[in-house]
Amino acid sequence: MQTDQRLLTVAEVAAALRVSNMTVYRLIRNGALPSTRVGRGYRIWEDAVDTYLGRSTAGTRGEI
Repeated sequence: MQTDQRLLTVAEVAAALRVSNMTVYRLIRNGALPSTRVGRGYRIWEDAVDTYLGRSTAGTRGEI
């Protein structure tokens, strides 16, 4: 199975949203930002960030 989606680290999401890492962890803990646990860290699908921001993922996609 091949997908165009990327898994982003908490730091990458924080940089893209221009917030702190702790804010991203709070969003994950509150369920506002779905994530996947990988080892001791979290990974967030690129589309989950787009959905959180209210962006449409249809059509062309911008890079985060």
